[in-house]
Amino acid sequence: MNFGHSFLALSERFMMPVERSVTSISLSKRAVLALMLAISGGRIAGADDLSAPAAPSVQPAPAAQPPLARLTPIERPASGSGGRVDPMRSGRLSNAEREKLYDQVTRDAEALERQGAQLRRLTQLLRPTVVHIDAKKPALRPKNGKASEDEAGSGVIALVAGRTVVITNRHVVNRAELDNITIRLDGGREIRPVRLWSDPSTDIAVMEIEGDDLEAARLASGDTLQIGDTVLAIGSPFGLSHSVTLGIVSAKGRRDLELGEGSVKFQDFIQTDAAINPGNSGGPLVNLRGEVVGLNTAIASNSGGSEGIGFAIPISMVMFVTRQLVETGTVSRAYLGVTLDRVFTQKSANRLGMLRAVGAHVSGVTKGSPADVAGIQTDDVILEVDGEAIEDDDHLVSLVSVTPTDRTVTLTVFRNGERIFLRMPVASREQFEVE
Repeated sequence: MNFGHSFLALSERFMMPVERSVTSISLSKRAVLALMLAISGGRIAGADDLSAPAAPSVQPAPAAQPPLARLTPIERPASGSGGRVDPMRSGRLSNAEREKLYDQVTRDAEALERQGAQLRRLTQLLRPTVVHIDAKKPALRPKNGKASEDEAGSGVIALVAGRTVVITNRHVVNRAELDNITIRLDGGREIRPVRLWSDPSTDIAVMEIEGDDLEAARLASGDTLQIGDTVLAIGSPFGLSHSVTLGIVSAKGRRDLELGEGSVKFQDFIQTDAAINPGNSGGPLVNLRGEVVGLNTAIASNSGGSEGIGFAIPISMVMFVTRQLVETGTVSRAYLGVTLDRVFTQKSANRLGMLRAVGAHVSGVTKGSPADVAGIQTDDVILEVDGEAIEDDDHLVSLVSVTPTDRTVTLTVFRNGERIFLRMPVASREQFEVE
C-alpha cells in the first residue's frame, strides 16, 4: 500500500558525495623529505640534489586501475556475538528510523481508521433492521421419511404504505405456512408474520409484521448506484446471523441468469464481490449512506459458497413490486405487445443499416396491442424508452416490467436508416395475456 511517502534506501546514506575544501599547507623540510620518500617508493635524492633539478627519468605509464567498488561498512560485532558480524546489518532500520516510520504509519492509519469508523456506524444503524428467517416447508422430494424441510434466509424491515413489513426472497418462504415462518430480530426476539405476499416473476416476497421497537431501514430513492461504488451485504450466511461483508459493485444489468426453476422472468441484477453465501438470500445490499440499494438473491459458484460473484435485485424493482403487493396484493406490469429477436446479430444489424447490433429488434407486433396502436412495425429497432438507452431485448423486457401502467412513454425507434419518435400509452399485461 502506498502511503504517499518516499523513502530512500538506507545504503544511500553511505554514498552521498562529500565536498572537500582545498587549503594551503606549510610543511617542514623533514616532512617534505618524508613525503618525497613515500612518492618515490623509497628512493630520494640527497639534500644537495634538492637545489638542482635532477635529470628526468622516464617511467612506463601505470596500467589503468579498475574503479574502486563502493563499500558498505560492516558494523563492529556486538558484545556477546563471539566475534561474528551480520553482513546485512547496515540494511536494517536504526531505532531512530523505526520511531520515525512508526509516526508516519500512525498518521496514515488515522485516515484509514476514519473510514473504518464509518463502516462501524453503518453496522450499528443497520443491524436492527435486518432479520434472520427460518421457514419449515413441505419437502418437494421427501428423503429418509422426512416430509418437510427447513430453509433459512435473511430479510430487511421497511415501512411501506403505512405498514411494517419484512422484504425477502420468495424462495426463502415459498410453500411455508405463516405459522411455520419464524422471524428473529437483532436482539434475539422471535415473531411470526401476520400476512405474506410474493411475486414469482422477480423472486420477491413481503411479510407484514407487528410488534414494538421495530426498526425500519432507509431505502434508496432510486437506482443511483454506479459500478465501483462500495457496498455492504448483511445477512445470515450459513445461519451466522447479522454478518456484514464489504465489496464493490462489479457490474449492473445482469439479466440472463438461470435461477431455480426458471420462474424469475424479470431480471436486472446488480453484481457485487461482497461475500454472499447461502443464508444471505433476502438480506439488504447497502451503500455508504446506509441506504438499501438492493436485495441479495443469488450467487454464481462452483463450490456452493462465495466466489466473489453475487447478485442483488435493484431497489427500484424491489419497491415497484413491494408497493403493489402491499397495496393491492398483486403486481400489475406494463405491456408493449411486441415479439423480440432473441438473436439480434451483427449481420441482421447491417441488413437494417446499423453499424452494430444495439437495442431491441422487433420481429413481430401483436394486433391491437399498445405497440400496434403506437405504430411499431416489424424490423423496427427500439433504441430508447423515455430517454433511457436500450442495450438488448432483455433490457427492454426488464425496463417495461417496472413501468407503471398509467403512463405514456416515448419510444426512440430506428427505421429505414432514421431515428423516429413514437408516443405509446402503456397498458396492463393482464389485459392481453395470462401469466
